[in-house]
Amino acid sequence: MKKILCFGELLLRLPPANGGDWLRTNQMPVFIGGAELNVATALALWKMPVKYFTALPDNVIARDIKDYLEQKNIDTSSVIYSGERVGLYYLQKGADMKSAGSVFDRKNSSFATLGTGNVNWDEVLEDVSWLHFSAIAPAVSETAAALCKEALEAASKKNITISVDLNHRKLLWQYGKPAAEIMTDLAKYCTVIMGNVWSANSLLGIPVDERMHDNPLKENYLMNATKTANDIFQKFPRCKWVANTFRFDATDNKIEYYAALNTIGLQKVSPLFKTASVVERVGSGDCFMAGLIYGIANDADPQTIISTAAAAAFGKLQEIGDATNNSMADINLILNKYM
Repeated sequence: MKKILCFGELLLRLPPANGGDWLRTNQMPVFIGGAELNVATALALWKMPVKYFTALPDNVIARDIKDYLEQKNIDTSSVIYSGERVGLYYLQKGADMKSAGSVFDRKNSSFATLGTGNVNWDEVLEDVSWLHFSAIAPAVSETAAALCKEALEAASKKNITISVDLNHRKLLWQYGKPAAEIMTDLAKYCTVIMGNVWSANSLLGIPVDERMHDNPLKENYLMNATKTANDIFQKFPRCKWVANTFRFDATDNKIEYYAALNTIGLQKVSPLFKTASVVERVGSGDCFMAGLIYGIANDADPQTIISTAAAAAFGKLQEIGDATNNSMADINLILNKYM
């Protein structure tokens, strides 16, 4: 089986303790992440052959990171050494990536400054059957967006399956070009598109019912998911799979979660997952994306694909860190509780 290539920026996350205790104790944990790396880590854990593309500075920190990734059975042979820094971000434990408490420190990172014409794509893609990226990669910088397009063009010429996670980070799109303009140009290469009806609207210009929450029934959201999927199929003819996730966070920390997978003329829906507590929100969507890739790459039926991906994402909500440590057996146990 050929490898799944995950393309994107590696980040280090530092979660400062509430109230400034990290300053008084002189301690702060470090988690390794980045949306695409979280996907790669999950897939490697689930015994899928995985390769990771990013750019890192040529220093001792990068070498430690490379060794760590290889211990996770992630092929790092396509990592490019250039630039001067690894991107960082700060997010308190349990907070959402989209919250105001998320602080990014990744400007001029090695990935953000790696220009086109510097990568031998024939070599990188030689043993690859699937390329995955997220909307974060082209949001980092205009240079990164151009590199992303170069990678997708090369993969497309080789008939490699391409997937995208439409995770929208408004804080990152700061170089003067509309996110929808960039992402619409990149999505045309994709066979699998994952996100939700709102990110499809903001990143791909797909119409969304602004009053959807006036009728907050599951059936209504699923109907809108089908409409969004059909609009995506029409706008992006290469796309064959569209997944939409729905996570509703109540003020008392209760969460309801489910997801839908559409192919042309068909929708399958996961079980409804509920929890009264959350350990960590970071990486749940990445875990869903990994589950989606896992199912499609293994030719599972659509119902199994969406149910397993949703269970993986739901399980990640109870884990510390950016990437999952749940095995596929663990995920199946979670799924069985809600079937």
